[in-house]
Amino acid sequence: MRTFRWSRGERHFPGWYWSATTGRHVGFESWLKRDRLLLMDFDPSVVGIGSQPFWLHWHDGERERRRAPDYFIRRTDGSAVVVDVRADERIEPKDAEAFEVTRLVCAQAGWRFERLGIPDAVLLANARRLSRYRHPRCLHDSAAARLREVFSIPGPQMVGADASTAPTTALS
Repeated sequence: MRTFRWSRGERHFPGWYWSATTGRHVGFESWLKRDRLLLMDFDPSVVGIGSQPFWLHWHDGERERRRAPDYFIRRTDGSAVVVDVRADERIEPKDAEAFEVTRLVCAQAGWRFERLGIPDAVLLANARRLSRYRHPRCLHDSAAARLREVFSIPGPQMVGADASTAPTTALS
């Protein structure tokens, strides 16, 4: 709905994340939103991700309000989820109201609504490391096929890497 701007001195860090799910860049407004985007990109049930997909307008009894949710995701089963990202300790009463309005509107549209906070640090660290290899330039079909074959039976990484035809690929 709007562009992601960078201005000197701002307290948030917007940018673009290359998504393996969509094969293109998806915008984010903060590092927390980038982290949640990265984890959505790893979710095998997610087949589409859009950032700030629409404006939601409502009247709060005193004035007109509007907001753009952070993400819209489509799942493999065809369902849709609207996602807002905010750390628990940063939710003010007006934010809680906006999340509730979003939840109600989503329910009317047949969509789910999720408000996500700070992710687990270990999960995020692992996903960040692995995300470096999700770009098509890193895919080597023959090596990947051999690694899937070798690791179809659980075992130690070094043993599987040695058994593959591309041990350096297995350990990258």
